[in-house]
Amino acid sequence: MQLRKMRLDSLAFRLTAAAAIWLAIVLIAGGLALSSVFRQSVEDTFDANLDAILDSLIAAIEVSADGELALTRQLSDPRFQRVYSGWYWQVRVIGDGKPEAVDGKQTPLRSRSLFDQALRTPSRDLTGSDAPQDKLLTGRSLGPENQPLRVVERVVRLPGLDAQVSFAVAGNISKLDEQIDEFGGLLAAALGVIGAGILIALLIQVRYGLRPLDRVRQGLHDIRTGDETRLKGDFPSEIEPLANELNSLLEYANDVLERARTHVGNLAHALKTPLSVLANEAREDDGPLSHTVTHQTGLMRQQIEHHLSRARTAANARVLGASAPVESLLAGLTRTLERIYQDRAVSVAMSVEEGLSFKGEAQDLEEMVGNLLDNACKWAEKNVSVTAVATSGTIPMLTITVDDDGPGLPPEKRDQVLKRGERLDEAVPGSGLGLNIVGETAELYGGELRLSESEQNGLRAEITLPRV
Repeated sequence: MQLRKMRLDSLAFRLTAAAAIWLAIVLIAGGLALSSVFRQSVEDTFDANLDAILDSLIAAIEVSADGELALTRQLSDPRFQRVYSGWYWQVRVIGDGKPEAVDGKQTPLRSRSLFDQALRTPSRDLTGSDAPQDKLLTGRSLGPENQPLRVVERVVRLPGLDAQVSFAVAGNISKLDEQIDEFGGLLAAALGVIGAGILIALLIQVRYGLRPLDRVRQGLHDIRTGDETRLKGDFPSEIEPLANELNSLLEYANDVLERARTHVGNLAHALKTPLSVLANEAREDDGPLSHTVTHQTGLMRQQIEHHLSRARTAANARVLGASAPVESLLAGLTRTLERIYQDRAVSVAMSVEEGLSFKGEAQDLEEMVGNLLDNACKWAEKNVSVTAVATSGTIPMLTITVDDDGPGLPPEKRDQVLKRGERLDEAVPGSGLGLNIVGETAELYGGELRLSESEQNGLRAEITLPRV
């Protein structure tokens, strides 16, 4: 499944970002907890080993008849015999205010590996009255050559000796720290891979969960382009009410449009009938009043046709899904106009880009292009051409160009013919509303009408309209 780039304000980004932040917090907290548990477990195991050695050391120490400490047997671990091996033991007497000697005679016993050095034990700064009795003390210290040591110590009283005795065993923990660091690195890598996998799965889940919204978007696109009239398909229960409301809204909009069209038609019929009666009555009299009535009723008919056409077009321009194929419509207009002007042998050439469709009502496109072609055929000598091509931009548009080889139109008069009811030649039949209606209809669709000189020295009319 293709994962499109997410916008920062999208639902997909919000869901993914929130889950990713929570996932990072959980993984980091879990990693720290696991690392701490592992460290504690390893240190406890190491301390248990040192404690076992400490018990052996306590068992191997006796008090001689003269009150001195003596080692009755060597510990079995050979590391205590190698100088600065990292494994050490030490036994010392804790006297009142004299941590390392009693009466200046007693010196600490120590392993051969410790040589002439002394261990820094957890009770090193305590006097006899402060030292805890029979309690295992643990801690870290630096040994010879700055070796990192783990030290366990127990303070006991031996028979035949008034003072307390400190027994301490230490082991090098550099390899232990390396193991802990290695575990931390492996744990971080593993959690990173797990987090990446969960994040990828989350992205797929979000895309899959939001896929019905893509179907809604595609359905609305199909409605806008005229391929469908309503949203179709099964939607999840959370989105189904939205789809139903959209379909209801589309049906309501179509009903309103149909009622408006009906009212427009009724209004046109209601106005045209009285006007026809007035015009017929006026034609029976040749007086000045009859001419005035005939002229004014003609103007009223033109205005009614103009405004009704504009109202109908304004409604149609906002209809969702309306579209019309350009090629078939222009082909029909071309054949019709060639038959109308066959007595003058006017030829209409057509060139249309394949697959071009107008985004609007076919009736409006037919009226606009029909007016342009009819105007061109009226003024052409012999040749008229019409082309339709797609144009690129922020909004998909198409351009329909109508050229003729007639007398053309000076630049200063091109704006004049676009005004309502303006006619430059009263001898040519027409109401003068054609080009004005074309321009206003194009504007209602978001396009425009432009007049210029054609390559045949006649008039060129270019109209831009939205396309599917």
